[in-house]
Parts: sequence; structure tokens; C-alpha cells
Amino acid sequence: MTSEQQKEQEYRERAASKLFSGRVDFLLSAPQLKFLPDPTVPEIAFCGRSNVGKSSLLNALTGRKAIARASVTPGRTQELNFFEVGDPTLFRLVDMPGYGFAKAPPKVVENWKRLVRDYLRGRQVLQRNLVLVDSRHGLKDVDRDMMKMLDEAAVGYRVVLTKADKVKKSELDKTVEAVASEAKKHVAAYPEIHVTSSEKGMGIAALRAAVIEDALGADWADS
Repeated sequence: MTSEQQKEQEYRERAASKLFSGRVDFLLSAPQLKFLPDPTVPEIAFCGRSNVGKSSLLNALTGRKAIARASVTPGRTQELNFFEVGDPTLFRLVDMPGYGFAKAPPKVVENWKRLVRDYLRGRQVLQRNLVLVDSRHGLKDVDRDMMKMLDEAAVGYRVVLTKADKVKKSELDKTVEAVASEAKKHVAAYPEIHVTSSEKGMGIAALRAAVIEDALGADWADS
């Protein structure tokens, strides 16, 4: 990255931080498609295995302590949770139900698949999906299933590694390389892999700027 590109990135990150320091409010939870809010603004969705750190990442991105509450029982919440950003609302963040829950009854799993699949295929305002992957484990089969579902729904997505502070750098580098190599095989995957730690703040500013660019376009910071 050139010095000019570095300055541009820093500018965008400051602008993104300022935007998220404003209004970010919970809107509603949708257990079924009929409860979805009207598709009036762009949406960015977050998905990942249960206990991947999705709530912590949402809290870190928005600069809040509990905008998205971490469930005591991972995978307990099987609804789409919507949060509005900006006043007036500029876009929404969508917290999708965690997947890969081992103790869930088959009916619950099937309901989850139906809700997520229908949302992905039918939501025209969905601009990007973020697939969260635990840095300690790398891609699991359930992650690959989710990526395949996104490919089939033609929804572009970014792969975000979470909990990067919990892994030695040498192991983290191997995981990043392996995930990036596999992501290249998926038609809807964004080529860049985001490496983050909600606890340490690693990669949060850059991801925050990327999320807003996905929602509002490349020139959002200049408007």
C-alpha cells in the first residue's frame, strides 16, 4: 500500500468510526420472513457458527458494549435481528442465527435453513454477507455449507476471521493462507480475508470501513 493509499484508508476509517458513533439502534427480530422490515435501505448480514464471536464483533464494530447480546447458550436465538445505523437510517446490520449447533433438534435446524435460505435469495437490499470463521479452527464443513449457500444465492460475501488474538502468529498465518486459498474457489467470495480480534481491536477499523462501503458505495466517505 502506497503512502497515498494509506492516508485514504485512514481517512475512511475515521469517517466510518464517526458514522458508527452516531445512532445504532435495535429494530426488530424476525422469526419468519413475514416479519422482515420493509426493504427501504441497504443491509449487511453477519453469519457464523455458534460461539464464533458474532455478538462481540457486532459490538466492536458499532462501538457498543451490548448492542448484540451474547447468548448464554450458543445457537439459542434462531431469528434474524435487525439494527439500524444512522439518523435518518442509512443502512441496517442483520445478525443472522448461528449455525452448527450440535444440540438443536432436526426441526429447529431445518427451520433455520429455510429462514436463512429464503432471506438470502429474496432480499434485494442485501448488499453483502460477512461469514465469520474462528481463527483457532479455520473453515469447518458447516462454514463451507454456508459459503455454498451464498454462492447459490448469488450473494457476495467477505470471510472474517475472529478471535485472532487467541492464536500464535505462525498458526494464524497458516489459517489465513488456507482460508484465502479455499475462498478463491467460491464465486461469491470477496478475495480479501479480514483478520480481527474484538477483544484487542485488531482489524476492526478496516472492517468497519469495508462494511459501510459495501452498504453505501465506494464514495460514501466523500458525500
